[in-house]
Parts: sequence; C-alpha cells; structure tokens
Amino acid sequence: MSLLSFEDALLQLLDGARPLSEVDSLPTFAAAGRVLAASLASAIDVPPLDNSSMDGYAVRCADIPAPGVRLTVAQRIPAGSVGHSLAPGTAARIFTGAAIPAGADAVVMQELCAQGEDGRIIVNHVPQTGDWIRRAGQDIRAGAEVLARGDRLSPAQLGLGASVGFAALPVHRRLRVGLFSTGDELVMPGEVAPEALPPGAIYNSNRYLLRGLLEQLGCEIGDLGIVPDSLAATREALRLAAVSHDLILTSGGVSVGEEDHVKPAVQKEGALELWKIAMKPGRPLAFGHIRKEGGECAFIGLPGNPVSSFVTFVMLVRPFILKAQGALRLIPAALRMRADFDWTHPDARREFLRARRNQAGGLELFPNQGSGVLTSVAWADGLIDNPPGQAITCGDTVSFLPFSELLY
Repeated sequence: MSLLSFEDALLQLLDGARPLSEVDSLPTFAAAGRVLAASLASAIDVPPLDNSSMDGYAVRCADIPAPGVRLTVAQRIPAGSVGHSLAPGTAARIFTGAAIPAGADAVVMQELCAQGEDGRIIVNHVPQTGDWIRRAGQDIRAGAEVLARGDRLSPAQLGLGASVGFAALPVHRRLRVGLFSTGDELVMPGEVAPEALPPGAIYNSNRYLLRGLLEQLGCEIGDLGIVPDSLAATREALRLAAVSHDLILTSGGVSVGEEDHVKPAVQKEGALELWKIAMKPGRPLAFGHIRKEGGECAFIGLPGNPVSSFVTFVMLVRPFILKAQGALRLIPAALRMRADFDWTHPDARREFLRARRNQAGGLELFPNQGSGVLTSVAWADGLIDNPPGQAITCGDTVSFLPFSELLY
C-alpha cells in the first residue's frame, strides 16, 4: 500500500467531519471553550458615555490658559454617577470611569493639581482638549460584531460578550466521544502494582493521554475502558459506543496482525479506510463509521504507540473534532524559530519532532525521538514540523507548533 500524504489524510478527515447542528444557550459564565454558533453584535456603545480614564478633575480647557489657575470644585462625580453641566470657572472632582459632565473637555490628573488654602484647586498643568477622556464607543460601536461564529470562546471573549450585555451565548453542543483501548497486554494503574506486573503487560497510558486531550477540547467522553483482543468483544464495544456517541476513538489494533481486531470489526459494523500516512511518528490510522439506528457514528483508530497516538491526535484528530464542534479555525499557524541542534538523519516521511524553547530563544531537541518514548512529549512544549528528507543544521530556521496551540 502506498503512503498517503499527511495533507491528503487531513483533507479526507475534515471532509468526513460533520458539524453538529444542535445549539445550546449557555450562561456566559459557563461558555468558556465552547464554539459560538452565531455571530453576535452589540446593541450599545462601549463605553456608553464619555468617561474619565483617571482620578482627577474635569475642566474646561478655556479656563486654564497657563499653569497656576485656581478653580472652584463645584461637584463630585464618582463612577456610576452623572454630574450636571460644568459652569465656566469651575472644576468637577471626578473618578476613573465616571461620566464626563457636559461642558468639560479635558481631565487633569489629580497629581497635577494642588489644594489651595481658599478651598479651590490649583491646576499646575495646561490641558489639551480630550486629555484623559475615553470617548463613547471608543471600544465598541453599537451594531458592531463583537463575537464571530465559529470562535472557541476564551475568557477574554466571555468578558467582551458580558460588556455588551450578553448573559447567555448560543454555542454548539459538545461532541460525544466514545473512547476505548484494545490489547490483552494492557492493565490499569492501581489494579496491579509495578512489582507484580506480569511479563509482557504494560500500563495503559493512552487511556489517560487521550482522555486528557479530549477533555481539553471540551468533548463529552464515554470511557469504555479496555476491550479484550477478540473480534466479538470489539464488535460489541463498537455497537455499544455508536448508540450514544458522535465519534468513536480507539488506540491500538489498527494494523493487520492476527490479534488486531479493530479493522475487521469496523468493517463488519460499518465501513473503514485503513491508511498508512507518510508521517513519523504515527503511520497507521483508520477512519470510517459505525452504523446505528437513524444514522452512523464516525470512527477513528489511532496507533498504539503512545507518541504516535499523541501526534496523530493533535495533528489529525484535533482538527476533525474542532470542525465537528463548529469551529472555523482548525489549523494553528507555525512559528518560525531557530534550531539549536543538528538533525542529520531525516526520515523520508514528514516528521514531527518533540522540541522545546530554550533561554536563548531557540529550540532544543529531545535526544530520543522514538515513537514509544512518552517522556519526549512530557518534556517538550511543541512539535517541529519537518519536511520529508530535510536535514537540520544548528542555526537553521524551522517550523514550530507550540503545544499551547495544539492541546486546546
């Protein structure tokens, strides 16, 4: 079987991702990380009135032609209050966020004023029109779009929505993902002590890894645990998972060995494409669907090696999930950074190398890039996207995908 390019695999996956049609109205407090289902516009100007950006005095510039002018403080305006029109020859004591009174055209910082013995203030600064005034609509104009459909809502966007009065936001519902692992060699931490681990047995790290990645993407997870290495058990797990989920995600068992039952099980219960992708790590990947009453459930099978499972998830499964949840920004932009290492034996496939930024502003490479070395993922803070056959010399510029963009 010829190798499928990474780009073609991603395009085929995304073509198979069906955005969820159901929309939830969530309190803005609860909408962090969810995908906005409709663009929203502001009904108000922000700020709604001209207001002071400093504690000080609202004045008329015409009253202060030179430093040392004395003005009577005729009113006091705290935030949340609206004063009355400012008479010539007077000032208004004003606080940050308070509305500018009619007639005033500048604010003088309190540090530039002094209290006179006669009770008036001495203004030791000549203001210019507009000093320390935030104009109405300076941040947002009424009618302007404030939140865009397809955005994954950040805390800043929640604050922005609240600033124009949205107590609830329309969001796509969460993707429901059924997760299970295959392999008789797998045991769960806590069930068997390390010193009692049978020969050939390994702890199921992928279950923790993939569940954590799915949680970061805001999915609802149905954890079906470890499925025994048998065709009947695998088919039963697929049928069960398909009933209540939008996507089934597995790790292991997607090859063509005698104990790899995922491929024939999916073919019996639905349809499957088994790909060998020109990427390292992570060559084998299965994609298809499982039949269920009223439709079908998407299926993605990841390789069993933990680093392969991680890389295929963040580079291929993550965009699929984001699109299914209604997001429009699927692929993060790579940073161009300096390599502070040599990579002299590149692979013929596209490589995703575990690396992290150093104090000098360059990238260090984890010394062991094996697909079973999960230490490399925990140590790194991103992936270098290295083209096929591309050697790297210390000082070269490479493409770097930080985990801050890939894990959320």
